[in-house]
Amino acid sequence: MALVLYAGNTNKNGYKTLIAAEYSGVKVELAPDFVIGVSNKTPEYLKLNPIGKVPVLETPEGPIFESNAMARYVTRLKADNPLCGSSLIDYAQIEQWIDFSSLEIDANLLHWYRPRIGRTVYIAPFEEATISSLKRALGALNTHLASNTFLVGHSVTLADIIMTCNLFMGFTFLMPKSFTSEFPHVERYFWTMVNQPNFRKVMGDVKQTDATPPVAKKPAQPKEAAKPKKEEPKKKEPKKEPAKPKPEPAEEEEEAPKPKPKNPLDLLPPSKMVLDEWKRLYSNTKSNFREVAIKGFWDMYDPEGYSLWFCDYKYNDENTVTFVTMNKVGGFLQRMDLARKYAFGKMLVTGDNPPYKVQGLWLFRGPEIPQFVIDECYDMELYDWRKVDISDEVQKERVNQMIEDAEPFEGETLVDAKCFK
Repeated sequence: MALVLYAGNTNKNGYKTLIAAEYSGVKVELAPDFVIGVSNKTPEYLKLNPIGKVPVLETPEGPIFESNAMARYVTRLKADNPLCGSSLIDYAQIEQWIDFSSLEIDANLLHWYRPRIGRTVYIAPFEEATISSLKRALGALNTHLASNTFLVGHSVTLADIIMTCNLFMGFTFLMPKSFTSEFPHVERYFWTMVNQPNFRKVMGDVKQTDATPPVAKKPAQPKEAAKPKKEEPKKKEPKKEPAKPKPEPAEEEEEAPKPKPKNPLDLLPPSKMVLDEWKRLYSNTKSNFREVAIKGFWDMYDPEGYSLWFCDYKYNDENTVTFVTMNKVGGFLQRMDLARKYAFGKMLVTGDNPPYKVQGLWLFRGPEIPQFVIDECYDMELYDWRKVDISDEVQKERVNQMIEDAEPFEGETLVDAKCFK
């Protein structure tokens, strides 16, 4: 009998089992045609979980409910699974972070979320206390992650899977960028995790919410709209009152012309450098790169209309695992997509041995790094930025080497190079 998971396709608690299964090489099938709120009310389902909670994992030995227990079961089906750590202290710390994730992160997120969607009564002081408690937990997590890529050890463990799945609800439903920017290491950790191949296979593309949902209207409100009161104004309606109808169209006319604000970079004076032409030259040059692409770049470059910047990752000591470091860079480039019309970038990962260095070169429209990029892409603050002085031949040559993926780069092996264009 195969393992069968009873959960919705977007159930973050079901994700825990599915991601653990991907890492462990265990096959788990989703129960077909399972609808939360319907399927979990049936007598057959109540035999699997007597209070009808979702998810449930059906195994040859019997059903398991509670999502953390299900993920543990799947993980331990594989002997010496790295998800369980490699020592007794690893195992204890993994369990520690699983408990912390459930009691300090998940519980507070649920206390914040349920009243917002009308599941429980909204009480403002209670929400304030909940958010304060959540911030304390995220602050502790942020401090730990300032010097650790993963929660325990140097690779993904079950603690990371459960923590990420619990943070998932917060990032996608409750916590906009304005909230999470207070915890940059938690942000980096979350986006690093959800962009791991096994996470992406289960979760797909994850996007952060733009705003905390408003408090749900009380169910009693529809009764108040029972329309006896709305008819009273109609009976009294003063037909000879031209003064009130006139201002309303005037207000609408004032609002209607509001144009969508333009990006300030679109208002800059025209530049002799056309970014798309440079990107095409870069992409189409297959040989004699120095003579064709590099020379073409400097022929096109307009220091009045564009600026060049070096960036260096602030936390290179964390870059101990190659694929994690490269995924970190890949996530940065994905989140820079908002600047694609105005930027070109090269990101290099270098080093003969870990920890690896992450450094980059960026070409931006305008004399400074665009403010909207700084505001919207949290990765920016994880790097030190310095403007390239093109009158300095040493810096200019460094630009050339970064554009052409020179190897070795500054005496070190080029592990990976990624281009943003």
